[in-house]
Parts: sequence; structure tokens; C-alpha cells
Amino acid sequence: MPQSEPEPPGGLRAASDESIEGWERVASGWERRRAFLWQASRGLSERLVELLDPQPGDTVLELAAGPGDTGFLAAERIGSTGRLISSDIAPAMVAAAERRASELGLSNVEFLAQDAQALELADASVDGVLCRWGYMLVPDPSVALSETARILRPGGRVALAVWASADENPWASAVGRVLVARGVTSPPEADAPGPFRLADPERLRSLVEDAGLERLAQEDVPLTWRYRSFDEFWETTLDLSSALSSAVAAIDERDAVSIREDVRRAVEPYVDGGELVFPGRSRVTLARRD
Repeated sequence: MPQSEPEPPGGLRAASDESIEGWERVASGWERRRAFLWQASRGLSERLVELLDPQPGDTVLELAAGPGDTGFLAAERIGSTGRLISSDIAPAMVAAAERRASELGLSNVEFLAQDAQALELADASVDGVLCRWGYMLVPDPSVALSETARILRPGGRVALAVWASADENPWASAVGRVLVARGVTSPPEADAPGPFRLADPERLRSLVEDAGLERLAQEDVPLTWRYRSFDEFWETTLDLSSALSSAVAAIDERDAVSIREDVRRAVEPYVDGGELVFPGRSRVTLARRD
């Protein structure tokens, strides 16, 4: 049974509440775009599961699972005697993952709304942890990684992915850069939660090792993001990002149209035969609890 954990400090709790609200707002967009996301990121998820190497009968936790597809690859490996815990901080995301698991006919999955910084799981209760694009978005990644180490059994492993730099991921940075240039939003603070917060490989290594985990491997995985049109790129970006969609919604219609055209010009280098094709790069780390 999950054990009771102390409440996190007030600042973390407030930040977590704000994070829940943001992810609740875009959960429907993530579910709607699930197939698109999976097409672009499946290779990365397969690599994460390959590195984790879950075995039949294992208990595997997926953090920040979103619609759950990465963890569901592990569910196939651990079999009927294993257990996948598919978790996300936003209940609406958990519900989306539950619907997807039902479509796939999976019966070895438990669904929990969990804050990665305060997991309601017992010490040394999990064989493996998966986290695709989650640690860089929590208020304090060092706390989240320490929680991961706490719930791993000795010898248990975590396979995680974060984004490389903004320059290496123009599909994710183009809209934000235009909004900053137009004064709609402020440049992100250096250590604020965000997609590129853990792009520095040395910082990521330090966080992992300071949490008491032994880093076993670190590698970069390229991705390709393909949109049928600029309209699809724009709508998908706003569907998936609460921060960007909220910023655009807060300005008047004339400015919104102008900003959209600025973004269109900014992404012209990635036009390929009527489609938009962006490079991307994600950084994968495998670590083990001694």
C-alpha cells in the first residue's frame, strides 16, 4: 500500500498546484494529438524501454506519463505477473492514459495521479522508473530525482529523457521566441520549469548523481517532427503548451494574427514540399540505485 508522505514545502505545493492547473488545461489537446506525438516520439520511447530492460514480473512506474504510451511498451514486457503504474500530476492526463490502455486491452496497469516530488509509494517498492520529458518541468528536479531514488529497489533503474537545447529543437522554440521578441512574454528564467531547463548534460549528470543514482549511460536521440501544414503546426503547438496558448489567448485578435504571421516567417526554413519538417533532439539517461 502507498505510504503517507509529508507535505512538500509551501512553495513546492503552490508550484505543483499551478502545474496541475496548466496540465489539466491541455490534457484534452495531448489526448487529441496522441497519435501525432507517438509517430514523432515512438523511437525515443522504444529506446527508453530498451535501456530500462524491464523483466516479466517487474513493477515499473512511469512519471509524467501523459497519454501513457511509453509505459505501455513496458507493460508488454513485464507481462501479466508485472505491474505498470502509469502516473501524472494532472488527473485529466491520468484519465486519458486510462482510456488509451482500455483501447489496447492492457490489464496489468494501475493509474495514479502523482506529484513526482512527493510520490505516495513506499521506499524500495519499484524495479524501474520511466520518465519521458518530465523532470525538467517540475519545480525542483533534484527533489523529484531523490524521490525516484527513494522508491527504487536496490539495483533498480530509471530511464529518463529531457530535451536538448532550444536551437536543436526549433519545433518547440519557434513560437516562444516570437512571443518574447514581440514583448508578449518575458524570457524564461534560467532555472524555471521549461522544456530546455536540463539541456546541459553536465547539469543533468550532477542532478542524477546527487540524488544517489549511478549514471550508466547518456546519449542523444534525434527526432523528426512533421506537420502537414503551418496551420497544423500552429494548432498543435497551442494544443500542447498551456503557457503558449494562454499567452496567445491574452492578446487582442489583431496582435494574435500578426504574431502568427511572424511565426510563419520564422519557420519558413523548415518548409519541405508544403509540409513543415523540423529536427529535434532529446537526451536520454539511464541510472541505477546501488
